[in-house]
Amino acid sequence: IQPATGSFARNLIYSTKPSNEGNPREPAHIHVIKAGTEAKFWLEPVVKLASNDGFDSRTVKELMTVIRQHQPMFLEAWNDYFS
Repeated sequence: IQPATGSFARNLIYSTKPSNEGNPREPAHIHVIKAGTEAKFWLEPVVKLASNDGFDSRTVKELMTVIRQHQPMFLEAWNDYFS
């Protein structure tokens, strides 16, 4: 788990290293956690919200923007960990 960077993401945590849930294994995704809220985003084929527990719609849109900007880095971390 690593802290996200940037002014908006300063207090967010993202993780590409939880267990790869599911059978068959789930596609590449990340979890974003902040103060009792959590969202899960698919990284492929496009960034898409998988689940949301507590983030308002404005924040989800902002998260989508940040994740899209850093999608290659997240995918690289995913592939490095699960390869």
